[in-house]
Amino acid sequence: MAATKDPRPCSIADALALVGEKYSLLVLREVCLGNGRFDQLVRNIGAPRDILATRLRGLVDAGMLKKTAYSERPQRFEYRPTEAGLELEPVLMTLMAWGDRHLRKDDDRPMVIEHSCGHELIPLVTCSVCGAEVHHEDLTAHPQAPGWTVKGPAAA
Repeated sequence: MAATKDPRPCSIADALALVGEKYSLLVLREVCLGNGRFDQLVRNIGAPRDILATRLRGLVDAGMLKKTAYSERPQRFEYRPTEAGLELEPVLMTLMAWGDRHLRKDDDRPMVIEHSCGHELIPLVTCSVCGAEVHHEDLTAHPQAPGWTVKGPAAA
């Protein structure tokens, strides 16, 4: 089947267009950890400098990061997450937990995040209304884009 010229309208696709490029989520991981200087980012992410500079520009332009000077001579900058960038931190925590469960052994986890209560953070998606944990079988999709159903375009 050939790819359609008009794929499903989707906020996931829109978000991935911004943060789905290689290294973008790792940049957000590092700035959320407080490592926002360019040399720290290069070292901790392992991205080529030119690609990292491009990702940083894109994340700043999109409002995910803010760039602030920390030295005038020579002029140097560090990056910090904006409110929009910080809103992705639970996504990062959930991705990390998934990776720990499915890609690593319990004794081979590279990082543990501690919550302010003093316990290890184990992220959980819950319904903001009833507080119940979210499971696939409890979800029902209701497409809002005109001409689309759960199965695809209504005309197909």
